[in-house]
Amino acid sequence: MRNYELTCILHPDLDEAAFNEALDKIKDWVSEMDGSVDKVDNWGRRKMAYMIRKQLEGQYVLIHATMLPSATAELERKLRLLEPVMRHMLILVD
Repeated sequence: MRNYELTCILHPDLDEAAFNEALDKIKDWVSEMDGSVDKVDNWGRRKMAYMIRKQLEGQYVLIHATMLPSATAELERKLRLLEPVMRHMLILVD
């Protein structure tokens, strides 16, 4: 098992229920792959450096997770298909 940081930028127009639903879906995916979510840090709405999907702001979330290296490709594939996620970045932490 390795430690990862997953940073996601979610659509800024999501209400609290839709935001929490998307976040719960991401956490469930990590758990389904025999991983665990150690910490979720909500950074809130922030202005982005450039426009993504015609938006200048996004809701940033940092997720600290522990999972197998073989599960990262499947998690990233699912994140690309999740509509509220505008961008994501998964980083291995030592």
